[in-house]
Amino acid sequence: MLQFDATGLFALVAFAMCWGFAAVLFHVGSAGSVARMLSLLLVVEGATLISTGYLDLFLTESARALPFYPTFFRAEEIVHTVGDCAMLALYPPFLAVALRTKLTRPFSSLRVRIVLAAAALMLCTVVLWGPIKLGGTLLYVFLSVLFSYALVASVHAWHTASGPARSRAGIFALAFGARDICWGIAYGVSTWMLWVGTYQVVDPDAPGPLYVIYALGSMLAVPLIAYGILRTQLFDIDLRIRWTIKQSTLAAAFFAVFYLVTEGADRFFASEFGNWIGLLATALLVFFLAPLQRFADRVATLAMPNAQNTPEYAAYRKLQVYEAALEEALPGGISEKERVLLNHLRDSLKIAPSDAASLEEDLRVQLAG
Repeated sequence: MLQFDATGLFALVAFAMCWGFAAVLFHVGSAGSVARMLSLLLVVEGATLISTGYLDLFLTESARALPFYPTFFRAEEIVHTVGDCAMLALYPPFLAVALRTKLTRPFSSLRVRIVLAAAALMLCTVVLWGPIKLGGTLLYVFLSVLFSYALVASVHAWHTASGPARSRAGIFALAFGARDICWGIAYGVSTWMLWVGTYQVVDPDAPGPLYVIYALGSMLAVPLIAYGILRTQLFDIDLRIRWTIKQSTLAAAFFAVFYLVTEGADRFFASEFGNWIGLLATALLVFFLAPLQRFADRVATLAMPNAQNTPEYAAYRKLQVYEAALEEALPGGISEKERVLLNHLRDSLKIAPSDAASLEEDLRVQLAG
């Protein structure tokens, strides 16, 4: 009935990543914030990804022959198509709030968002119940245009913005660039399959590499996009990532040394040393603990060169987080509710009111200019 499949497992990891980051972003964001908008998008993307047919890879041929399978297959098809069309409606408004450039500004309008939703609903209807060649081709073309537009808008924002907005746009550009490569290949091959008559919206017999490439798009892009948002929500996220990299590197080095010593000794000296091999490996690890720690620290420094656990760095990052919140609130005017939230954020970050007021005034001057 069930079988192991490495490609399916890879997709499950990408799916868990989407929904895991969605939960974190929903927790740290406030109502209507960029973080909350992204959390919704990641829920949709995760559902769209896993319904591409990856679950079918875990089913044996006998399971696919059971009466329930056609219904299950159709349900996957519907979820996948609805998810794709939902991303067409949800991503442009998210980019409008996250990037705030003239390229994304039109999608801030409620009227434009309604038009996007209506167009996505019409396209979904065509794909599910109309000619598959027409609907499928339109869907893949629109998705390719959407993520190409997201890449261009991110690069433009990175070129024109400053401060936290510039850093976020640069991270988005990397994310959408990686996704464009992976999903562009997947959409191109799927469109070709559509017109040569070998295509299904969900196809458990599709080529393995295509499935890997499609899941890889989310695997590469989602952590970067989430990091771009979380960097303006959590002042110490870079320090947390640096600590994780350091500890992971140290653990990997420990396992590597232990494996080399035990396997080498077991291969050449097993009869002489017997149970002393493990003790020997442990003693060597203790002896080389300091060099291994220094190596792990150097790896973490290379990965996160600007993240330093110092009071000065913490103060700088707190100001960046507060600045990002101001940038999100200022364009539409700060309401009374937003002012309360900003004051709460300022107090939680332990920023002096005078510093917060000075930062807000500088941002107002930049927006006016």
